[in-house]
Amino acid sequence: MASEPVKDTDPTLGALVLDVSRDISTLISKEIELAKSELKVSFKHGGAGLGLFAGAAFIGLLAIIMLSVSIAYFIHWAGLGLHWAFLIVFFLYVLIAAVLGLIGYKQVKQVKAPERAISQGKSIPRALKGRA
Repeated sequence: MASEPVKDTDPTLGALVLDVSRDISTLISKEIELAKSELKVSFKHGGAGLGLFAGAAFIGLLAIIMLSVSIAYFIHWAGLGLHWAFLIVFFLYVLIAAVLGLIGYKQVKQVKAPERAISQGKSIPRALKGRA
């Protein structure tokens, strides 16, 4: 079996490597552009959603204030002085805040470092070196 002579039109190995590296570079840059455009759309929707949540939270806060005033006037209507009615509502909110703060404190105390992940992470260099 005789080998064919190399023609001048055949690309060289260097030219092929150059073409492949240029194509990979173009592919990666196009993928990055695609990811950026997708993220831009996602961030727009996320920003709009956050703005709507903030608006809803503000309206909810106003509703709680109106409910508080209504409860105080209802207590006053039941026969207690208006200043005492507002004081009762105030202490009710202080009690709710204290209970929520206590529950939150207990939840935060349960937060621990990811010990298993840390120990596995420390074993990775040894595994890469071949020392299990």
